[in-house]
Order: sequence, then structure tokens, then C-alpha cells
Amino acid sequence: MNTPNKLTVLRMALVPVFIALFYLDAVPLHALWAFIVFAAASLTDMLDGHIARSRGLVTDFGKFMDPLADKILVVSAMVCLMDVSLAPALAVIIVVAREFLVTSLRLVAAPKGIVIAADKWGKYKTVSQMLWICTALLMEGISGGIWSPAMRGVNTALMALAVALTVVSGANYVWKNRELFRDR
Repeated sequence: MNTPNKLTVLRMALVPVFIALFYLDAVPLHALWAFIVFAAASLTDMLDGHIARSRGLVTDFGKFMDPLADKILVVSAMVCLMDVSLAPALAVIIVVAREFLVTSLRLVAAPKGIVIAADKWGKYKTVSQMLWICTALLMEGISGGIWSPAMRGVNTALMALAVALTVVSGANYVWKNRELFRDR
């Protein structure tokens, strides 16, 4: 297994660590520790892609597992944030629906020999989601759950950006791959 793929597996392995830290009130500064683990896992996404492309280490495993690892990490964090009222259910539902939609497109395309690679809108979407989650986790860790109106405003703005890019990205994937909807 090459280095980028090891980083992808590490990202998936960090998800249960993140969740445990998020909920372990007995651990001092548990939300800050959860932020650190989430941020580190998010950085592995950027790092594994860079290494894979720059060193010619792109694999079928990486093409499949890297986006899956992103989805598991992001959706797990959003559900945790939803549990403490930092992510509205509607935002999480939009994100999950988009992920099901794009994954379904990829599953329909695969038997036809079509690979639907991540595009710039998908990357913007992922970065915005990870930025929103990191910011919410950091503010939660620093404030101990007591949010000022300014902190709520920042969280709402970043969440709105992430949701908007999620919708744009999903629509872009559907538009670019509309041929897959035709019966043949």
C-alpha cells in the first residue's frame, strides 16, 4: 500500500477517535482534542491527493476510498455538531443527499467504463465543509459551549457557504453527467 493510500486509511481510522473525543466530557478540553483530530484528518485529505498526483501514485483504491473517507469524516462530524445544535438537520440532510447522489452517479457510470473524478467544485465543497466543521469545533472547544452572537454568526456564514457549495457541486455533477440518465 502506497503512502497516499495509507493516509486515506489513517483518515478513516481517525473518525472513531474524533467521535470518542467529541463525546468524552470526562477528558479535559475534549472538544479541542476533537478539533485537533478532525483538523489532522482533514489535512491528510489534502496531503494524500498531492502526494498521489505529484508522484504518480494514483490508484483505483485511492480513487474509490479517498472520497469515501472524506464523506465518512465530514458526515460523522456534522452529525456530532447536529447533536449539540451547531448544525441544523436540514444542512446535514442536504450534504448527505448530495453525497448519495454523486455516489449513485459513480455507481451507474462505473459499469459503463466511465470514471467520474472529483472536480474543482467537489474540492471547493469538501474544503468549505471541513473549514466550517473545524471552525465550529474550535469555537466549541474554546468557548466550552457558550457561544457569543458573533461566534454563531461566523458558524452560520461558514455553514451557509458549505451548504451552497454542496448544492452547486451536486448540480454540476448531475449536469456534467446527464447522459447517464438516458436509457440505452
